[in-house]
Amino acid sequence: MKMKARATFICCLVLFLATECSHLRPKIHIKNGDKPQSPERNPKTGRIQEKCHGSCSSPSNCSQPCGKHFHGEVGFTCDQKKWQKSTETCTSLSLDTLFQDSDDVSRLSVVAPSIPLHILDFRAPEPIESVAQGIRKNCPLDYACIIDVVKSSETTSGNIAFIVELLKNISTDLSDNVTREKMKSYGEVANHILNTTAISNWAFIPDVNASSDLLQSVNMFAGQLRIHNESENIVDELFIQTKGFHISRNTSEKSLNFSMHLNNTTEDILGMIEIPQQELRKLPPNASQAISIAFPTLGAILEEAHLKNVSLSRPVNGLVLSVVLPESLKEILLTFEKINKSRTARAQCVGWHFTQRRWDEKVCETTLDIMSKVKCRCNYTNALMSFSILMSPRLVTDKVLDYITCIGLSISILSLILCLIIEVTVWSRVVVTEISYMRHVCIVNIAVSLLTANVWFIVGSIFNRKDQDYNWCVAVTFFSHFFYLCLFFWMLFKALLIVYGILVIFRRMMKSRMMAIGFAIGYGCPLVIAVTTVAVTEPEKGYVRQEACWLNWDNTKALFAFVIPALVIVAVNLIVVLVVAFNTQRPSIGSSKSQDVAIIIRISKNVAILTPLLGLTWGFGIATLIEGTSLIFHIIFALLNAFQGFFILLFGTIMDHKIRDALKMRMSSLKGKSRVAENASLSPTNGSKLMNR
Repeated sequence: MKMKARATFICCLVLFLATECSHLRPKIHIKNGDKPQSPERNPKTGRIQEKCHGSCSSPSNCSQPCGKHFHGEVGFTCDQKKWQKSTETCTSLSLDTLFQDSDDVSRLSVVAPSIPLHILDFRAPEPIESVAQGIRKNCPLDYACIIDVVKSSETTSGNIAFIVELLKNISTDLSDNVTREKMKSYGEVANHILNTTAISNWAFIPDVNASSDLLQSVNMFAGQLRIHNESENIVDELFIQTKGFHISRNTSEKSLNFSMHLNNTTEDILGMIEIPQQELRKLPPNASQAISIAFPTLGAILEEAHLKNVSLSRPVNGLVLSVVLPESLKEILLTFEKINKSRTARAQCVGWHFTQRRWDEKVCETTLDIMSKVKCRCNYTNALMSFSILMSPRLVTDKVLDYITCIGLSISILSLILCLIIEVTVWSRVVVTEISYMRHVCIVNIAVSLLTANVWFIVGSIFNRKDQDYNWCVAVTFFSHFFYLCLFFWMLFKALLIVYGILVIFRRMMKSRMMAIGFAIGYGCPLVIAVTTVAVTEPEKGYVRQEACWLNWDNTKALFAFVIPALVIVAVNLIVVLVVAFNTQRPSIGSSKSQDVAIIIRISKNVAILTPLLGLTWGFGIATLIEGTSLIFHIIFALLNAFQGFFILLFGTIMDHKIRDALKMRMSSLKGKSRVAENASLSPTNGSKLMNR
């Protein structure tokens, strides 16, 4: 039986120390690349590579090839007049070596040092789209065919990055039927790069999010595991343990205990996860399951990998515990044993924020902090996808944004429906000229596009990227992308109509030609952009985000397919508004102050009407594009644009005097007809006729 959507808790223990805590860190030896290699000849150019040692001048960079049997390069930057290692992509792994026969792999690991590089044919990291195909062909039952190759490889930064990408692909493409044997093989592969001897090499991976991606991939894969017994120890490796158990609403409080050893400690470090009985009562009648994963070294790896973008200023002083729970459970209790039991050490419970790649202090609170252990209470809430994600590379979660998004979109949808009803009601009375006809065609299509886009946005927000329905998430993202683009291109066409009405006076275009141009711009251009985006990015599974049903940013930058057209149109429409404002100002000789005030009022009114109709408020999206920007910019963006439907109703419909006059005439004619009908029904003649019948 498949589980419903799950909640994931990633929790750890953080120290507040007044003294230096470097002794908590294991002693690391970098197996490859800790010293600059001697210069080698570039096989493509025949030139000798630059020696990256000695003095240097900032800012400058240097790179040189890896040692024998490795492909890639080691990058250096000049820091304090000395070359310092910054990145490394040295790898001995590739798809070809991954799926060799086990006998070949054993021979390869023994004789590799004496074999020339061109015979081994090792290659640098590459896209691993065919991993699923290779595993299905060679070892579909337990994934064991890749373990020997992975475990025999050195934990260089390049190999670590390759293995992380390998695990990500397995989690994405092979998580439909996860068995205990598959999870054990998956854990063995992950354990290899979680070793204490590999920690410092994580800092030189060009992608600083690799450690977070590993954690997310492990959770995703473990979340699809089916537990058959009452409780199971699934993975029992030195640097990763996975356990699971059945839970139901009738059971008493459940707990899981972990005991893991660190190389630099003399005893095991303990961790415990508890699910309170009041939480278990929230479960549905059918039995569910909970899965937990413990990592003794992942805290140091996350810290090491984010040294350049520090998200945690104190070292992790306990296990990192991850829990996959049924969606209905919102609270768990965790107990951590401290690695350093100093009296001066104060602890804080935090959770890992996947979307922002940082530790989050809001999801957990510390309930007990003594010298040896800490207890935490952690809450999970499935936050709504805030409106600012349409421009922002990251999903910003905040209750204020959630409220603004919910209220704003609800009011916008109702406003747009009312706007369309009014347009249908007064249509025949307001479309008397070609320009007025096209103007109202634009308003109707702007309202339809925004209404449809908002509905798809809500669907995607509620859906929130459930992994088992990936194709549905792609469909939601496509339609949201397409209709928001339609909104912008119809606003562009309206701006062009305004310019056409101002500049072209004597010669008018035929209505049929204007309609053809309008629909080509309004729906044709968005369709081309949306289809091209999904066609280019989806074969590599890079169309949607991992955390939400919206355009990807981290891997393919598909978000640019929305941001660039939108901001270009906003810039063009801003120029049009300035032209209108300039054209509205008609100073006359000897004009009085009252006339000047009237001009200012007229300009302000035109700008106020055109701003929502031409989408100028979306210009605030530029601020949300910058990672780490203040929350206030996201709030401003959400306020101005989540309520755009209401602004269109107010400024585009209600404030139009022609529409108001047409509504009054329509209402008066309806009242007149009702009075005539009423009088006719009450007249004596009519009554006598009825009696005669």
